Amino acid sequence: MNIREQFEKEEHERLSPYAAFADETKGRSRSEEESDMRTAYQRDRDRIIHCKSFRRLKHKTQVFLAPYGDHYRTRLTHTLEVSQIARSMAKALRLNEELTEAIALGHDIGHTPFGHAGERALARVSGRSFSHHVQSVRVLERLENGGKGLNLTHEVLDGVLNHKTSLHPETLEGNLVRLSDKIAYINHDIDDGIRAGVFTEEELPKACTDILGHSTRDRINTIIHDVIRESMGKSEAAASEEVWEALLSLRKYMFQTLYVNPAVKGEEGKAERIIMILYEYYLEHPEELPEEYRKIAEEEDQVAAVMDYIAGMTDNYATLRFQELYVPHFWGRV
Repeated sequence: MNIREQFEKEEHERLSPYAAFADETKGRSRSEEESDMRTAYQRDRDRIIHCKSFRRLKHKTQVFLAPYGDHYRTRLTHTLEVSQIARSMAKALRLNEELTEAIALGHDIGHTPFGHAGERALARVSGRSFSHHVQSVRVLERLENGGKGLNLTHEVLDGVLNHKTSLHPETLEGNLVRLSDKIAYINHDIDDGIRAGVFTEEELPKACTDILGHSTRDRINTIIHDVIRESMGKSEAAASEEVWEALLSLRKYMFQTLYVNPAVKGEEGKAERIIMILYEYYLEHPEELPEEYRKIAEEEDQVAAVMDYIAGMTDNYATLRFQELYVPHFWGRV
């Protein structure tokens, strides 16, 4: 029995009957030889961590566009916080931690530069729908690895595709990531909002904080414990009605004070114009697309290729390309 087989055996001995077992995966789109050391979900997690699209998340906006200071969340730190919350709950519920982590690490990998502003701009200028959860699967299955994709398991791709609140992953691990995404972003956006001086801890709705806690740490701890308590020994993961309603009320407060705050979102119009201008440029100059995207233009169509290229850009790179293309370069001797 090799190391992988030992891990698979231990899963059946240790995990809940509601867990997803690595040796029972529905498989990959392309068959490949099994590893002698790692289970299928361990391999998926490692492939995501080592891919280029994952590294680019460090320079993609979470909420604050180009903030001053090193402690505001980016799309990468959000992803890591989702992973940590989801794994904590998966461990307590005796679910598959490696599957949970793989889904969490890949769930936002298709996000555009400039956060949801970039997502809206790309959809508007192309005339096509664009959703980051769908694009995340496209990145993992079609765009990464030189156009070959990462060939991940069905369960990981399903969890990534269905991580939005309105959707329903097939696995309990996917449902944990779906919950963890909301737990993470509401709480860390509150933390960033306080840091930015948009509001104070004392200004948060008291009806919510009396239930969840009066600090980011306490709120996350309360919600995690509540989900574990409500989900133990069950085939679905959920928070109690009281805790979930309090969290959603906090989210509503965040929309009113942060997510649509002109002082915070004032630069988004500029970001959207950068996306739209770059889209028009590459649509008119497809020969300037990198080779892997020119291939997509040939196999699918030019619009898809340009959308894929721009969606994969970081905030920094999109701004740099705009400057190179449209801001005059001064020359001469001093």
